[in-house]
Amino acid sequence: MRRRLWSLVVVPLVGGVGLVGPTTPAGAAPAAAQAAAGSELYVSRTYCPYPASSADGTTDRPYCTISAAAAVAQPGQTVLVQSGDYGESVSITRSGTSDAPITVRAVNSPDGLVRLTAPAGGSAITLNGVHDVTIEGFSVRGSGLAEPVLVDASSRVTVDKLTVRTPSGVTGVRVTGASDDVTVSRGWFGTTGAPGVAIGAGVTGAVVTSNQFRGGLAVTDAPGTAITGNTLVTNCALAISVTGTSPGVAIRNNIVQAAELSGATPAACPDPTAATAIALSVASVPQSVADHNLIDPASGGALYAWGDTTHTDLAAFRSATGQGAHDIAADPKLTAQKGAERPWIELTPNSPAIDSADATATGSDATDLLGNSRTDDPAVANTGTGSGYRDRGAVERAGIIETINNGTRRKVGGGPFDVVTSVERRHQWPVETVGGTYAYRNVGDRFFRVTGSPSYEQTVRRAGNACVQMLTSYDSYRVIPGSVSWLGGCVVVGALYNPVTPTRLLDTRSGIGAGTSVPVGPNAEVLLPVPSIGGVPAANIDAVVLNVTATQPTTAGFLTVYPAGTTSPSTSSVNYVANETVPNLVTVPLTSEGIRFRNNSSGTVHVIADLQGWYGASGSGFKPLTPVRVADSREGTGGPYLPDTSRQLDLSSKVPADATAVILNVTATAPATAGVLKVYPGSSLVPVASNLNFVAGQTIPNLVMVPVVNGKVNIYNQSSGTVHVLADLAGYFGSASSGADQTYVPYGPRRVVDTRDGTGLPSRPVGPVASNSLIGFKPANIQANPYCASGAMECPTAVVANLTVTGPTKAGLLIGYPSDLPRPTASNVNFVAGETASNMAVLGVGLGAASLYNASSGSTDVIVDQAGYFIAAAS
Repeated sequence: MRRRLWSLVVVPLVGGVGLVGPTTPAGAAPAAAQAAAGSELYVSRTYCPYPASSADGTTDRPYCTISAAAAVAQPGQTVLVQSGDYGESVSITRSGTSDAPITVRAVNSPDGLVRLTAPAGGSAITLNGVHDVTIEGFSVRGSGLAEPVLVDASSRVTVDKLTVRTPSGVTGVRVTGASDDVTVSRGWFGTTGAPGVAIGAGVTGAVVTSNQFRGGLAVTDAPGTAITGNTLVTNCALAISVTGTSPGVAIRNNIVQAAELSGATPAACPDPTAATAIALSVASVPQSVADHNLIDPASGGALYAWGDTTHTDLAAFRSATGQGAHDIAADPKLTAQKGAERPWIELTPNSPAIDSADATATGSDATDLLGNSRTDDPAVANTGTGSGYRDRGAVERAGIIETINNGTRRKVGGGPFDVVTSVERRHQWPVETVGGTYAYRNVGDRFFRVTGSPSYEQTVRRAGNACVQMLTSYDSYRVIPGSVSWLGGCVVVGALYNPVTPTRLLDTRSGIGAGTSVPVGPNAEVLLPVPSIGGVPAANIDAVVLNVTATQPTTAGFLTVYPAGTTSPSTSSVNYVANETVPNLVTVPLTSEGIRFRNNSSGTVHVIADLQGWYGASGSGFKPLTPVRVADSREGTGGPYLPDTSRQLDLSSKVPADATAVILNVTATAPATAGVLKVYPGSSLVPVASNLNFVAGQTIPNLVMVPVVNGKVNIYNQSSGTVHVLADLAGYFGSASSGADQTYVPYGPRRVVDTRDGTGLPSRPVGPVASNSLIGFKPANIQANPYCASGAMECPTAVVANLTVTGPTKAGLLIGYPSDLPRPTASNVNFVAGETASNMAVLGVGLGAASLYNASSGSTDVIVDQAGYFIAAAS
């Protein structure tokens, strides 16, 4: 079998943890990244905690022993035993149900194999009096005289994909004690002087299928046993032995080679009488059948001992018994043994076993011992039944297989965090089904997910870069690869928005959130813990939206707001001068440690932070709009806002009925006195939190993300004087059906443009933006990956950034807009000569860039600090 691979390099994905927090409206936490809660129990020698008693079976605290997990496993649960060496006797005493079995699975993966060694004199795995249990994948070694695997008085049990080695004279797997419906499948049994599998007295309905034996198989007083599709290489020993009273035994599709194997080719045995291929006792003949078997006659022993007669000639056997109509007596043409710890034997191209098996035989499966599909060799005539091209024995011969990497992508029609990693297998020959073994792992996770599916769907926990490693195996990880070409890839996932009624989280003036009422000192920081919002832990919250206000600064400076646990970035969130009160909207990633506010000045400053909303796996999508003015008190008959009064802004004609929040750029102009504006949901009470602070005569804007009720919001003038208010609608949040299907990706804070040193503007001379001219810039993620549409990154539809003008020579406006659209009239930053002013903006991206226009008669330097970006829905 030849294979070709296409590969892709991958990079990590991160997450976090949290506990409690402010009581505010919230959405549901996202689903787990791999399996539903409680459906899996992990076991790992490498990662188990200390003390072991603190283990709970999660990926963070896996059990240290298989026995510990098996002792608590419930119906429907799977115990996932990770790579390593385990020396213990595992006793399975708990049962599943027919609809929800208990599975104990060795996860053989690119990380390594799972080896289980029985303690001296004991069995490695014992199932006694249980039902609906599957044991899978272990490499088992016996010690002493006890069989490594014992199934006693149990029903509906499957022992699958085991590799078993024993001392001489010791059976590998014994099934006994009135057990019923026990299947032993796809295993390798290396025994001498004893059978690899023994089906004992009182057992009914056993199935032994798709195994390979370096030794024999024994059935004693076990009626109705099916022996299907096994490969037995015994080196001059009896292969299949059915004794006692075992009527109704079915022996089909097996390959038996009992010849002497000491030389280069199979040869006659020194004692041919010991090398019988298939033997049935007289009492076992009734209702028993044998057909489609391939037996090598080279041993010189009997092909069959059927009842009291031995048959060395196939024609004579058929004539005497009516059995073996499709049997073949010929060299099966097997390859040399492959693998070491978990071996297997394949067919050579001219083997008579190819395309000649009975696909309807009990236990015959669409995949073979290696997990690969049954394939049709076009060079061989199909002489089998059913599909006609299954091979006899345990391993199917296959042609060339190409593995095409489809990468990792967002799931179309799924949730915002649902991703799919897949490959395509292209077979040179026709196949019955898609086979193979696939290992998937999120980069940064501990453990692989090993499955037979070429497609892996999951729900990741955090927005951002979701990267998955994938490696396909053609031997079910019987050989662990060394240097490999990884498949899979990365995709960007975005979060949904949850607006809240503005809620004060931090106020250093009164000690809210900080535990102290002293101002933040020079070049010092204050930490705001936000372990949860409305019961949703920080681990499930990607970013929070805060209105941050600097007040009572003693010198000029700026605040930097950033996620705790990370290095303070060289960005600004709020710029201020001495004795000024300045607000700005900030979107910042949330970690389990909280959020930090750094005072970048030589003086002190008080800090206020009001929660506006948060991003996570549930909530509302975003729809950007070309900025449109929806309120201007300077026009019409309404006049300025009066002292301590509010007005309702009806946006129901601008946004759909299911809109949950809107983005407004709100500007206060010509205020008669100092004061604040508060923007809040229609029909709600005036909150404590403010959105925009102003002083007499000032023109100042601030971005606002506010919930809407029936399309309405309120704007309150909390001052003793009048003020004019302007509002520009930049977008809304709502359902995907109403067009709000874009999601938010945290990607900062990071500086992407600075005209003072040329950051982000490689083709432009360093220096300020001239009067009535513009600059175009690319968001940080496009700067990092110009080919964002290729799948490794998702191209942004809009960028969320703090825009700052500094050193302007004249008063003016800064206008941001998509580079492929005409310049709008709505502005983002208002400034006067000599002032440093900033405002958060959501700018559409066109042709991979956004434009910033300096609408003034003077020049100014411009800084852009990116917080994140929006991406379109999966398609």
